Amino acid sequence: MTILVTGGAGFIGRSIVRQLVADGERVVAIARDPDRANTILGPDVDVRRGDLSLALTIADAMRGCDGVIHCAGDYRVGISAEDRPAMLDANVGTTTRVLDAAVRAGVDRIVVTSTGNVFGNTHGVIADERYRRDLGEGFLTYYDETKFLAHRAASERITSGAPVIIAMPGTVYGPGDHSALGAQLEAAYRGTAPYIVLGDVGISPTHVDDVAAGIIAALHRGRSGESYILAGQNVRLRHAMSIAANAGGHKPPRVSIPDALVRLGARAPESIATAVGFPPNLAEVAASAIGVTFWLSSAKAATELGYRSRDLATGIRTLA
Repeated sequence: MTILVTGGAGFIGRSIVRQLVADGERVVAIARDPDRANTILGPDVDVRRGDLSLALTIADAMRGCDGVIHCAGDYRVGISAEDRPAMLDANVGTTTRVLDAAVRAGVDRIVVTSTGNVFGNTHGVIADERYRRDLGEGFLTYYDETKFLAHRAASERITSGAPVIIAMPGTVYGPGDHSALGAQLEAAYRGTAPYIVLGDVGISPTHVDDVAAGIIAALHRGRSGESYILAGQNVRLRHAMSIAANAGGHKPPRVSIPDALVRLGARAPESIATAVGFPPNLAEVAASAIGVTFWLSSAKAATELGYRSRDLATGIRTLA
């Protein structure tokens, strides 16, 4: 197959591209600056000049492709209000443009990388693909809202008969992860974490290479119109940090920042939050973690795709 990967230079995308190339697939990527992208992705990737904000260039880059993996997006939490339009376009606009271009081009297999976050707070329930959030509760973050809308756009195209498969990763970690949660896990592993913050949030950490393998399996073996959760063990963040610390030969942090203190800090102006190294919208970060679980079941992906997620202690050691 010739497979177009959007977001190929990103955290999950790089692993997808690396595995596809290793499998002997022909990989195409879109980049505004092909020379820079070639430096990141290597000589085995066909980097075509294009811009994901422009439908015409997406269609041009898609010529001759049998499959598409859409992985581009913005996964930040706690952004300022002025950054919201850009995130809306990155997560919803880009998804609709890529899907519509792929349908018009007659691409046979299309995988959209969504997220388990579209379920919102699972309230301690281990959700599978049939789970539906209570929209009356509202959205936890703007990331949550935009990914929900992008997921809905993919579902609408499935209803219209498009050959779309939806992959839904849980909490992804591994080399190259720049998320705040990933930084906490890495600091615990390296023995440099001074404290645990938002330790009761429920996560399902899975290694980036396992998620990438699951997305590729969805492309090759997934059933058109279906969604597949790609997650790991369901744990509280404090337990995950303990596992990571023990894997690195360290003790987990003894200090835990109370949720009440986080809520108090969330009232601070954006200028103060950013000055001390926090996201501009700390209130959004708190809302996405305090009393929240993102617990997921990957049973369907395990059965139909052969998906496997290594345990956290094994996976975190890849940071060495």
